Amino acid sequence: MTAQLESDAQLEIGHVLFMDIVGFSKLLVDEQSDCSHRLNQLVRDTEQFRTEAPVRCAMEIARALKGSSFGLRMGIHSGPVNKVSDVNDRSNLTGTGINMAQRVMDCGDAGHILLSKRVTEDLEQHSKWRPRLHYLGAFEVKHGVKIDIVNLYTDDVGNPALPQKLKSTTAARPRFQKPMIAAAAIMAIGLAGWWLFAHRASRDSTAVAASEKSVAIFPFKPVSSQNRDEVLENGMADTLIAKLSTIAEIIIPSLSSAQKYNEQEHDVVAAGRLLRVRSVLEGTLQRVADRIRVTARLIDVRDGHSLWSDTFDEKFTDVFAVEDAIAQKVASALALRLNAEDRQRLTKRYTDNTDAYQLYLKGRFYWNKYTEEGWRKSIEFFKQATEKDPNYALAYAGIADSYSLLGEVGIVSPKEIFPQARLYAEKALKLDDKLAEAHLSLGIVKLFYDWDPPAAEPELARARELNPSDPQVHHFYGHYLEFVGQLPEATAELKRGVDLDPTNLIVNAEYGWTFYIRRQTDEAIAQYRKTLELDPSFVLGSVWIAQALEQKQMYAEALAELERARKIDNWSWIVAEIGCVNAFLGKRDEARKIIAELTERATREYIDETLIVYIFAALGDKDQAFTWMEKGYQSRASNLPWLVMEPKFDPLRSDPRFGQFVRRIGLSVKSH
Repeated sequence: MTAQLESDAQLEIGHVLFMDIVGFSKLLVDEQSDCSHRLNQLVRDTEQFRTEAPVRCAMEIARALKGSSFGLRMGIHSGPVNKVSDVNDRSNLTGTGINMAQRVMDCGDAGHILLSKRVTEDLEQHSKWRPRLHYLGAFEVKHGVKIDIVNLYTDDVGNPALPQKLKSTTAARPRFQKPMIAAAAIMAIGLAGWWLFAHRASRDSTAVAASEKSVAIFPFKPVSSQNRDEVLENGMADTLIAKLSTIAEIIIPSLSSAQKYNEQEHDVVAAGRLLRVRSVLEGTLQRVADRIRVTARLIDVRDGHSLWSDTFDEKFTDVFAVEDAIAQKVASALALRLNAEDRQRLTKRYTDNTDAYQLYLKGRFYWNKYTEEGWRKSIEFFKQATEKDPNYALAYAGIADSYSLLGEVGIVSPKEIFPQARLYAEKALKLDDKLAEAHLSLGIVKLFYDWDPPAAEPELARARELNPSDPQVHHFYGHYLEFVGQLPEATAELKRGVDLDPTNLIVNAEYGWTFYIRRQTDEAIAQYRKTLELDPSFVLGSVWIAQALEQKQMYAEALAELERARKIDNWSWIVAEIGCVNAFLGKRDEARKIIAELTERATREYIDETLIVYIFAALGDKDQAFTWMEKGYQSRASNLPWLVMEPKFDPLRSDPRFGQFVRRIGLSVKSH
């Protein structure tokens, strides 16, 4: 019987509207019938197949019931649903789409229309919906699942109050009364049928449209907690991403994005939908002594069926062959068109030394943490890898990558770090001139240290050519376009990066930055808010949204955002922005105290002089601003070249010294 049910199940993606009449179980039987009948009448003619359909339905129901005694709460989620038949052969629905919609709904009180973030991501692309969406945060619900909740309300519908259950993130998990479960489930099943978004693929089709050639590769999971190797579990996924992303027609989210959503969702199909891919690669890995056992499975997220699966049981020395085989099978299952060069890249091995390889994976493990400490640790392991194999070009590229990022983000002295990045990038390219990572690092050095965009462009373009699916190559090529004044083109380039990896925090924030420097402040703020919804603790997003709020003279809002970020990290850029806001508010003494604080910190750590320029410019102290610009010039401050387009330099642009300074560093003053 179980087998029959499984074979009959049809997995589809449903836009699910789940309802609950608060206090339903206290009503008399005839009152319950009247309630159900009235709701059914309201949604009788609302069949549409798009994300906003259940949201429109919810708003219409809320309007129709306005002023009535109905205490209705609603929850909306998009996710997998199964069409099944019950024992009486009646059509029904099950699946995580139903379950999650119910959990979203249960967070609310009477009058609430709550949405999952998955639904919101589609709606917020439209200006008519964005003002109605109010992000509440991430909360733990039934079975320990964490979901992001968004409250939908306008002046006439919805409930703007914070739900009681969400007033504390440590509140008890929601509980249901049994009579209420039955009533809510019946209504949800009836409505979910209306909002079923069918995307079932033909299993007979051998062709895959170019837009469908996207795959999320999740870290491999341990067979058991004993003898697990987390570095290898993440490292094998990272290696497969690196191999497959060299193919132009495939889209692969970064490992950090895959990790984030894999941790949030127990269902890999649901995680794949959140990552906006058509397939996911998952598997298990176990290493015992000198042997490694790997299972891998490629799944179509549209209907959950397996595109390919296999098991490998080999000596650990054959780990490279296992990775090559998986990469080739994935490419074949996705019907990728490979030329001879693609095939060569797909199976290219940068070392045959397993000790060096394991050290390299440790380096990548720490690099992916995307922190100063992580990058510094990664350098140690990459260097150890090159000691095991002096011809390990990829490890040299890893060293260059870490050094260049430490310099570019402005947390280490440029004169200390960028020459090291150049040295190792050139060493990697001498061993292998087709390493995208090394070309990217060298391009970053030439752009942010040499201040030489024409010399940086060939390196960045080559990196983009060699690894077109890496959002970071579009990120930094976008910076090149910004430096040469091609701002609309830069926006398009960063948008490509976001399309490749929609949940990548850095690329999302940088996309917002392109609007900021074009003085399209509202668009910048909207993009920064979207970025912070992905991770409210992302302090760079807080800094940049504060900068944009400053441009709109929304100083109180900017200061609140910065103070929230400072509780997370006392980063010098956050402190400097607080100084700028105080200057704009006329709190000159407070602003100068911030300058003194940063100057004192500069005796103990590297502080980019550009940050102090920002505050003096906000104070209107042009002489001091130009004095600190000169100091930044002498130290090769990596943020200084942004003066060409950064709005914070606007108070200085009319001064003749500004144009002279820009030409002195080899750039040209271009209009924004």
